[in-house]
Amino acid sequence: MSIQLLKRLGLTFLLIAALGSLGCANMNPTERRVATGAGIGAVTGALISGGRVGGTVAGAALGAGAGWIYDYERKRHFYYDRYGRRVYR
Repeated sequence: MSIQLLKRLGLTFLLIAALGSLGCANMNPTERRVATGAGIGAVTGALISGGRVGGTVAGAALGAGAGWIYDYERKRHFYYDRYGRRVYR
């Protein structure tokens, strides 16, 4: 690979990461956990299936479901402290 190509790929990745992080600023914790699960599932599905679309979509769906279940379980185990803040066990 040439140096110019690596610079472009690095800049592109940096721009995507910056814009992607701004998109999660207004999400509530449930949406953030489901989206994170979908992203991790999509990457895992793509790696396992060799980049095929069906494997990527299936991984994203399973990851989103896992993120939702994780969020559901987290919300079952909390209490409020003396300041009124939600504290997870």
